[in-house]
Amino acid sequence: MRIGITCYPTYGGSGVVATELGIELAARGHDIHFISYAMPVRITEASARIHFHEVEMMNYPLFDHPPYTLALATAMANVAVNESLDLLHVHYAIPHSVSAYLARAMLKPRRLPFVTTLHGTDITLVGADRSYLPITRFSIEESDGVSAISEYLRDVTLREFAIHRPVEVIPNFVNCDVFHPAEGKSRREEFAPQGEKILIHLSNFRPVKRVPDVVEIFALVRKQIPAKLLMIGDGPDRTVAEWMAREKDLSSDVIFLGKQNQVQDLLCCGDLLLLPSDIESFGLAALEGMASGVPAICSRVGGVPEVIRDGVEGFLVEPRDVQTMAARALEILTNPERQAEMSRAARQRALRHFCSKNIIPLYEDLYRRVLHNSRMDITSV
Repeated sequence: MRIGITCYPTYGGSGVVATELGIELAARGHDIHFISYAMPVRITEASARIHFHEVEMMNYPLFDHPPYTLALATAMANVAVNESLDLLHVHYAIPHSVSAYLARAMLKPRRLPFVTTLHGTDITLVGADRSYLPITRFSIEESDGVSAISEYLRDVTLREFAIHRPVEVIPNFVNCDVFHPAEGKSRREEFAPQGEKILIHLSNFRPVKRVPDVVEIFALVRKQIPAKLLMIGDGPDRTVAEWMAREKDLSSDVIFLGKQNQVQDLLCCGDLLLLPSDIESFGLAALEGMASGVPAICSRVGGVPEVIRDGVEGFLVEPRDVQTMAARALEILTNPERQAEMSRAARQRALRHFCSKNIIPLYEDLYRRVLHNSRMDITSV
């Protein structure tokens, strides 16, 4: 198949999943065309089956902001014609599914089907804003296929938007050959030369991720045992976290690594992952840690319980309960047998339920059904 994929090309979960999906589909013989304003960050190698089409926006004094939605729709239509695309797959409802709808309308009488994957804040935050709710509902209803990354997100979508069409769940995934426990020499000694325990946080450092809570949890852990904290990512709350680390005299123990493309080389160094978010529709960072054999302490919110089982691959704690999260972290880090048991369980759960080789065929099946239904619609006209 020839598939156009549109996503936000940044370090957020939706962009990471969309990019990894394109890479996996290309490896299975499909031609993938990314259509966005920048190259997705997870594309680090050239491929004959992966193509990038930059959306060019017009700067005109009359516009306070460039009309990206319209520029994207035009690019989608052009790529669909020039590259003979079979369908579009857009990640994040706003504005991508709206642009896909416009592109489909522009190409009539040709039928260009599009699939929308809902990732989280496009529904729980942006789409739920009353000013965006009608257009979000419309674009979802007009999609030829709709998927959500968790049962939680599907239920929220159906309830809050009163959607009258099926939304199927296709969970996030991880390449278990890329993300795996450390084998042989790792970078562990680089960060913990004295054998300290390594805690990891990976996110885009937005307020919803509760980055200050990560530092608070680590400070409580550090009072009890020697430890280091790797902070992977960047965003608006980084400066707050850096200030907290200095104020708590932890600057030498909290290592800010910024945005990283090869996070698998860092995750496998860890003993524990911290994800104390206010809301997570899935928890991709926790899954990547699981595949790397790293148990997690997570907030019991959203779709996280569908990924991490409390007391098995880690612990689930009520959000903002820093004291309990720190206690659970110490429960793992001070008990080598418990840590090893959870590490094995985490890896096995990732292998059984969330490996890309098991999930990518679900997307391929969705595409085939959408294409079949689209042909049937044309025949019936």
